[in-house]
Amino acid sequence: MRKILVPTDFSDNAMNALKYALELFKYEISEFFIMHAYAETIYSDKVLQTLDNVTEATKIVAERAQSQLEETLKKVNKISPNPRHKYMIRNANNLFISEMEKIVDAENIDLVIMGTRGETNDRKITFGSHTLQVLKFVRCPVMAIPEGYAHIQPRRILFVTNYLVQYKRRELKLLCEMAHPYRAQIDVLYLSKSKELSPVQEDNQAFLKAELCKNTLEFKTVYSKNINEAIYTHIKENSTDLLVMVNTKHSFSENIIFQSVIDKISLHITIPFLVLQNIKR
Repeated sequence: MRKILVPTDFSDNAMNALKYALELFKYEISEFFIMHAYAETIYSDKVLQTLDNVTEATKIVAERAQSQLEETLKKVNKISPNPRHKYMIRNANNLFISEMEKIVDAENIDLVIMGTRGETNDRKITFGSHTLQVLKFVRCPVMAIPEGYAHIQPRRILFVTNYLVQYKRRELKLLCEMAHPYRAQIDVLYLSKSKELSPVQEDNQAFLKAELCKNTLEFKTVYSKNINEAIYTHIKENSTDLLVMVNTKHSFSENIIFQSVIDKISLHITIPFLVLQNIKR
């Protein structure tokens, strides 16, 4: 059974990410955990700041959030009355990342799916601050869905690699089974300055082939010093529906995702972005 966590701030963008998740996994027996953490809201809501009693303010926020979650659940059951799916809502007086980590560990979540922007909807920011934090700290694959993205069924997937990562079988299985129902082609793009693979790289490439064997694979090599430009060009020229990268310490994906100044990120993703985590769980 697939277990998917979808955080929400009740924005249109969050609902769009939830719809994407429901459609993407419509063929799989899945459990969806729809989560909202409201601790930050208690101290950021200007109306609540006028209340002297923190307990009362917390109660107001909790009740409001619970009502919104229940309304979201009604929408989900109306949008996707799928007998393969089971839905749970989680409302918590906790910090966003802390609650997400708690659910990921307790429920052994396979994938987090979330929108890239929330209610602030700042178009100058490629990824919202919450999305960046989740990509960096949550020990689980994370898929970020751009605002307003409507094309659900992936037909062409770009997997960017340097073949230096010892891939996790569980996470490659996730990608394989996610792509297979849609007969998606996976383009494995090797960005390199060298024309030959080392023995370690050859082993990792062979493992990748074996784990993604249900899908049509095309292996490509691009010799480029500008990683961002090479990825963006491939996405544009090949009508790519999903970008996949592996987050591992000191990898080149970190240079793209986790720059301290978000405005400097030059890779403006307009398609869903799946980040696999090369860490023990």
